Amino acid sequence: MNQPDLYTEALATFEQLFDEALAAGEPDRTAMVVATASLDACPSARTVLLKAHDARGFVFYTHLDGRKGRELQANHRAALLFHWPRVRSGVQVRIEGDVELVSDAEADAYFATRPRGSQVGAWVSKQSETLESHEQFERALEAAEREFEGRDVPRPPRWTGLRVRPHGIEFWYAGDARLHERWLYEGDVTGTWTKRMLYP
Repeated sequence: MNQPDLYTEALATFEQLFDEALAAGEPDRTAMVVATASLDACPSARTVLLKAHDARGFVFYTHLDGRKGRELQANHRAALLFHWPRVRSGVQVRIEGDVELVSDAEADAYFATRPRGSQVGAWVSKQSETLESHEQFERALEAAEREFEGRDVPRPPRWTGLRVRPHGIEFWYAGDARLHERWLYEGDVTGTWTKRMLYP
């Protein structure tokens, strides 16, 4: 198999498992952990939702001024983790790569599909900052709803999509007696991909 086809194979494997997660009744197959690190190497992780994926990478949306947004602007690397316990005997997919912003057109198109309440909320939420009270947030929401009444809600300029461009994709399949099957696809700076099996 020539090297570019290994990346195609990895993406096809992800797509097959993604479909199996739907068929298996996973509560939300798009849920993934995003791990980031600050410039002084302090890690953090949280669950977000996958909103798009193709050969360019894996996309989620966030406020750039929240913690993960700030960390990913300072350190353009992230790790993703999907865990689908209902698929086969249990599957994990680990993805590591560089991060880039999606285009404004792509972010605008996705934002337009969000429920109006979520669109308004994106203008009000100062993600990761201290909130004095829930009532304060409710008042801000009401003010924003009045501001946008009778018109479409535009995308906030600091709310956008982040695409993780993989340089490593690992498929982990649960095995008996913790003898798991693991396959790692890795791409180098030239775009050459390799594939190898890992010990459990």
